[in-house]
Amino acid sequence: MRTSKRYLPPAVGLLLLSSLIACSPAEEQREASVPAGPVPEGLEGFYSQRLDWGECEPFASDAMSRQAFAGEGLECARLSVPLSYDDPGGTTISVGVLRNRASDEDGRIGSLVMNPGGPGASGMAAAAQLSGSVDGTELGEKFDLVGFDPRGIGASEPSIECLTDAEMDADRADTSAMDGVDDVADAEADARQFANRCAERTEHGEQMLANLGSRDVVRDMDVLRSALGDEKLSYLGYSYGTRIGYTYAETFPRNVRAMILDGAVDPEQDMLDSLVAQGEGFGNTFDKFVEWCVAREDCALGTDAATAVQRYQDLVRPLVDQPATLADGRVLSFEDATTGTVAALYSQQIWPTLNQALGALANGDGSMMMALADMYYERGPDGTYSTTQEALVAVRCVDDPPVSDQGEIERAQADYYEAAEFLDPGLPPSSARDACAFWPVEHTSEPRLPDVEGVPPALVVSTTDDPATPYEAGVNLAKAMGGRLLTYEGAQHTAFLSVGNRCVDEAGTDYLVDGELPPEGTRCR
Repeated sequence: MRTSKRYLPPAVGLLLLSSLIACSPAEEQREASVPAGPVPEGLEGFYSQRLDWGECEPFASDAMSRQAFAGEGLECARLSVPLSYDDPGGTTISVGVLRNRASDEDGRIGSLVMNPGGPGASGMAAAAQLSGSVDGTELGEKFDLVGFDPRGIGASEPSIECLTDAEMDADRADTSAMDGVDDVADAEADARQFANRCAERTEHGEQMLANLGSRDVVRDMDVLRSALGDEKLSYLGYSYGTRIGYTYAETFPRNVRAMILDGAVDPEQDMLDSLVAQGEGFGNTFDKFVEWCVAREDCALGTDAATAVQRYQDLVRPLVDQPATLADGRVLSFEDATTGTVAALYSQQIWPTLNQALGALANGDGSMMMALADMYYERGPDGTYSTTQEALVAVRCVDDPPVSDQGEIERAQADYYEAAEFLDPGLPPSSARDACAFWPVEHTSEPRLPDVEGVPPALVVSTTDDPATPYEAGVNLAKAMGGRLLTYEGAQHTAFLSVGNRCVDEAGTDYLVDGELPPEGTRCR
């Protein structure tokens, strides 16, 4: 069961049980819902709802969230929203929400709602992990840090269901998609089956899939803003979360207080353009990794940067025909090896681990490389997966037009491997369409610049050597948003609160707290 993965290389891209805590009178006043503009007709009950905060353990849906939700002081709740905003009186679904409360109640400004991107990543887990970075800071004093799992994802109910855990393992181990152009029909049959299974296995079926994308997530986010008691939204979006941010700004321009958009998705790029641009990002960051590695005595790729790509391919290309059997009985495929590599390129902090994994692979041990791939796929030690990978496909398919021109697919894949040569399996590019070409519902948007007239200027953070969301995407988004570009000089994906850079973190905090944008042309190193 495959999803035409050769068409979509890795993209984009982290407990105690008790009864719910009742609100004190002071909490009741704080939690009172505050609609900022006219409430859409029929949604009055959703906008005026109160959140019942309690322990987070019941919200954990996988190994990653169980670990993340164990932190002290975290509270969780469910937000009720309509399955279809065209039918607010019909079926309702729920969105999982987590908060780390501001430490200065008197000086509290409001909530900082965040989303880590993906699409499909858990905002609850991300907020839980970031809580340690904001505790004791001005940001942690002034804002509740709030993360939510977008509809269909993680703790939100219902969640996307396409493959079982066993099917995910089998999908990763299957090498049939590497056989070349002769198997295009088989690859597309598997992609069609994947799409059908998503519709069959997800509660509410096609109706849920049709209302899964960014268009509906931002409507949920405005309901959340009101339920949190905030007149206007303060928002932090990473990677694909930047798309949620600028889509919200376009949909609810009167309701925006401040936005930090870090690691921008270019709103004008279609799927194939985005894919090729990401290939350029991965290729560039791999070159940076090589520069770092060859300066070390223990570099698994040798001491000559000119031969590093060939040495890397000598390690991973044999896995195309003969995956490596691991001690636990699993097999490391070419795609798992390259996915593990890409996962490590997201942060310079993981480069030493990647070097060790490549060295172990050279000695016949693929277990560390598999662990990196498992990190990307969010596979827990117990063999369970989060919903991220399935949701990534589902959201992309409903957000963007499908790509049906097989010639264009083949050309884009060739361009991708030219830009990211280290990922090239040495096989002819495939023209197989992915699951979006067979998705059972229509897409809801087209690539274009957002119309955000009247929205307060956003702070857009862009990293010079970001592997997943290239620097120029941030430059373009800052112009489109009428905002300010903050450049971080580094080689990793996103920067605010994630790399410990004082320059970036202070600029973002000053903007969120006081509304002060950094000077034009600010660069942080």
